[in-house]
Amino acid sequence: MSSSAIVSNLQNINPSSVIELFTLALDSSLHGATTVYRFHAGSSLKDNGEIVWAGNSYQRFPVKAEGFAFQRGQLPRPTLTVSNALGTITAILAAVNAVTTGNDLTGATVTRIRTLAKFIDAVNFPSNVNPYGTPDSTAEFPQEIYKIDRKSAENREAVQFELAAVFDLAGIRAPQRQCTRAEFPSIGTIQT
Repeated sequence: MSSSAIVSNLQNINPSSVIELFTLALDSSLHGATTVYRFHAGSSLKDNGEIVWAGNSYQRFPVKAEGFAFQRGQLPRPTLTVSNALGTITAILAAVNAVTTGNDLTGATVTRIRTLAKFIDAVNFPSNVNPYGTPDSTAEFPQEIYKIDRKSAENREAVQFELAAVFDLAGIRAPQRQCTRAEFPSIGTIQT
């Protein structure tokens, strides 16, 4: 990942827009499939639809993501609210429930990808030319990877999921070791 290109562009007087993309990856052991859904909340300049980033198409889909900021001493617990106007999320939930009874996408991986308009693929623009700069599929902010901890709300309009860091889920110990001072008082003993 070329975060130095991102940092140098953000220090410009007029940086390009931040593009926020999401992937939702199902786990075959939990959901019976390894399907990956790619979506974004914006639109492209070419046809007001999908955005192509690093060769992958991200469908335009009403989504609201919030709560990604780190607080002192606390890991973020972001929420992802996705439109259910067309029943797309309900259909995904129904497909998962047909395979594994009672699973509401808990354990699925959500990745938040952010880059700048300057670096997205040229196919997103009229005449296949990025007017903001040169496409670079490695220029992105560090990816933020979360697991769906639970479905917190579902109705005809929207479905909301609460996300958690992988090691912030119930039953997870990190690191999976225990340090004691028994043998070496100055550095401790590591037990696995």
